[in-house]
Amino acid sequence: MTTNAAEHYEQWPETMRAMKEAVPEIGKAFGPMFQRLMGEGALSVREKELIALAIGMALRCEACIYSHAEKAVGAGATREQIVEMMGVVVMMQGGPGYVYAPKVLEALDALGV
Repeated sequence: MTTNAAEHYEQWPETMRAMKEAVPEIGKAFGPMFQRLMGEGALSVREKELIALAIGMALRCEACIYSHAEKAVGAGATREQIVEMMGVVVMMQGGPGYVYAPKVLEALDALGV
């Protein structure tokens, strides 16, 4: 697992391809659930990705942070919106969320946002 956003974005596709090849049942089970739940609905894809990013930050999951930051930006989230979301995580979680805020900023910088 990488601890650098730029490395993550470079290595993640191959990491996931290898996992799906080694244990295809995981991808076959997870993929449809992800697609169904993360598509447009009462909440927009952008809103869902901001929620997923907040949860990734709160759970201290670097891969989740990097992946959902990329998806949130792709769904139209701005740096300002993501930074505001970071503040909500820190308010709700305190120190553990606070120390993962730099990971979110690192992801945004690597994405050029």
